[in-house]
Amino acid sequence: MPQGYTRLQIILHWLIFALIAAQFIFHDAISDAFRSLVRTGGFEANPLVFQHVLTGILILILVGWRFYIKSRRSAPTLPENEPALLKLAAHGTHILLYLLMVFVPITGLVAWFSISRGAGEVHEVLKSVLLVVILLHIAGALFQKFVLKSNVMERMIRPNP
Repeated sequence: MPQGYTRLQIILHWLIFALIAAQFIFHDAISDAFRSLVRTGGFEANPLVFQHVLTGILILILVGWRFYIKSRRSAPTLPENEPALLKLAAHGTHILLYLLMVFVPITGLVAWFSISRGAGEVHEVLKSVLLVVILLHIAGALFQKFVLKSNVMERMIRPNP
């Protein structure tokens, strides 16, 4: 098992985080465009609409790349003295994050390109779940650092080939 993450894994982690954050911050244009598309069959062109769609595709590609690297290299183990329940929570959170980082963009693309209100509703629900899981992930990292005083958080900051 590796002791930490590579520079590429760390870059991908933070790049995906930044792209997802941008999707949440700049989502109004795509929401307005999708509502208009469903109602009228058209929408007012806006660079933020195309940015949202392209960023969703990019996130999907980068998550695929990150998953590929993880499948080849594995991930560092959690601290040995960590309670089993916390390890289970960490693994469950990571599995959910990966699933959501795949299915949120897919449902968004299906909604957009097939003008499917149902897929759009699923996308919205999954997006909300993704936000909650991201917040849990951040809370877990902060708990590791400040309460358990482990080096888990540093592994996603400093590369360790």
